[in-house]
Amino acid sequence: MTEKRFAGKSVIVTGAGNGLGRAYAEAFAAEGASVTVADIDLSAAREAARAIEGSAPVGVDVADEESVASMVATAVGRFGGVDVLINNAGLHMGQYNLTSTLPLADWRRLFDVNVFGAALCARHSRDAMVSRGGGVILNQSSNSSYLGGGAYSVSKLALNGLTLSLAREFAQDGIRVLGIAPGMIASEAVLERLEDTSKQRILGEQLIRRFGRAEDLVGMALLLCSDDASFVTGQTVTVDGGFIKRV
Repeated sequence: MTEKRFAGKSVIVTGAGNGLGRAYAEAFAAEGASVTVADIDLSAAREAARAIEGSAPVGVDVADEESVASMVATAVGRFGGVDVLINNAGLHMGQYNLTSTLPLADWRRLFDVNVFGAALCARHSRDAMVSRGGGVILNQSSNSSYLGGGAYSVSKLALNGLTLSLAREFAQDGIRVLGIAPGMIASEAVLERLEDTSKQRILGEQLIRRFGRAEDLVGMALLLCSDDASFVTGQTVTVDGGFIKRV
């Protein structure tokens, strides 16, 4: 039997209570990892963890340093350290499409979560990775970071910069830092909200004429965090069906 890629590894996934975060958590567990299922909604984290054998649910506000430190301590206490950190937690589009009129308090909250939250999680995971001989940090970005889609896009572009900066800073510790930038990943709920004309417009702007699926991201995340990508760091990899190549 082929050994699973993350057998014996400890993985933290933030924003893992639902959606893509939960998909990441389930995928790493299926590849043998012990997963710390972290979410600001502890009940959602617990529900997700019940479906993932050997996982540990934990509540975390990534914008709060004490909360982040507690999350990492849970992973270390349960699983002996941290090998992989998936910085998936984030605030999304909607009101954050605005730029010039977005209240300053909202700008700050957006950056607290999408940028500073990732930095805090990386900072507090560093020693726990060093104790294991190194590790991988994967930051969840967005292809909108290259497209100018409002305040949300600005925060994700800043996250791309953080990815490169951390890659340079953490390389001495054997820690690789990468980003993954999805395009339109269509859940059932998203497809129900989109009108047919909107669906056709989006597909027409992609080189690959189908909507992205969670497994498209999961496959890339598993690859980037595995030893198969051991010579890759500092990159933010776009997974969007070629959308940004058309604009």
